[in-house]
Amino acid sequence: MFFLQMSGFPGSGKSTLEKEIAKECKAVIVDHDIVKSALLESMVKHDLNLSASGNIGYSIDWSLVDFYLSQGFPVILDCPCLYSEMIEKGQALSKQHDVAYKYVECIARDIHVVNKRLKERKQMISQIAAVSSEEGFYRTVENSAKPHDSSILQINTLQPLEE
Repeated sequence: MFFLQMSGFPGSGKSTLEKEIAKECKAVIVDHDIVKSALLESMVKHDLNLSASGNIGYSIDWSLVDFYLSQGFPVILDCPCLYSEMIEKGQALSKQHDVAYKYVECIARDIHVVNKRLKERKQMISQIAAVSSEEGFYRTVENSAKPHDSSILQINTLQPLEE
């Protein structure tokens, strides 16, 4: 049993890779984009304040992760992991449920490939359509939160999935 945090810039290949891992390991996927998009669509429909949608979405994500781990399922969380709180929460839930904590960072350091992927995917309301700034892209890729006390598996997702 495990809890796997998938990290990486939007368009880096997290969702593609996690689907393969989930099939192989019979894991449940909690995808932040699905949760946040459903929340945003509901908030727009009911004319609610959109500013809190990210935090509310993460609260829902963590509740789902906690629930599935408590039911004995391996869980994969798909989110960018931009904040150390994300790592701490993942590690705490892993410890609480006595499961292995894994962290996988999908790295695609080619802004042109990432923009192509973003353009070609079916975009949800919570997702970016393109990288807005080259400087911001590289800064985000280099400065995402990472666990300090466990190993990190970094995957070059510019390579074909089979590799």
